[in-house]
Amino acid sequence: MSEEAPLPLATRLWFAWACLVRILFDGQFAARVFKAAVPALPPPEPEPAKLPEKAKKPEPKKPAEPDLSPALSLLALLQREGRLVDFLEQDIATFPDAEIGAAVRVVHEGCRKALHDHVTIVPVRSEDEGQKVTLEAGFSPAEVKLTGNVQGKPPYRGTIQHRGWKVAELHLPTPTEGHDPKILAPAEVEL
Repeated sequence: MSEEAPLPLATRLWFAWACLVRILFDGQFAARVFKAAVPALPPPEPEPAKLPEKAKKPEPKKPAEPDLSPALSLLALLQREGRLVDFLEQDIATFPDAEIGAAVRVVHEGCRKALHDHVTIVPVRSEDEGQKVTLEAGFSPAEVKLTGNVQGKPPYRGTIQHRGWKVAELHLPTPTEGHDPKILAPAEVEL
């Protein structure tokens, strides 16, 4: 397509004036000028070839919150039978030793009863404290904690300082419907 020579300024002014008047009074002409003035839309770009989707890594699942009901139930039992929470939350610094000793006996007796009624506890190790033992390779670090000068690899030879404890059986009461396990002891109001 050849480029045409530009029009002189006077011709362009007259042409602009004539077009303006005609656009104002001729709607069809105005529509044709408008359509000619709007550039045609470019053709749509071809869609890029779809690449195979990479296998999305599954989002790591948040670990489920542990069920704290059994722990809270046991703590509630220790509170009910031995008033353990009351004792631990009390500031005992101002009490004389004789009163603290008497309170400890009551708490100890109640908590021990609750523990023996609902939990069977057995020693981790059968040996007596003070007895010499040998720990072979493959011992469970969850069951035996090494203390002192720990060096090298098993077998380890040492002395039982504490036998450890583990739960053999647990028998907690079944909570009633509507029970909130976070309530360790309800508030008491005397009427």
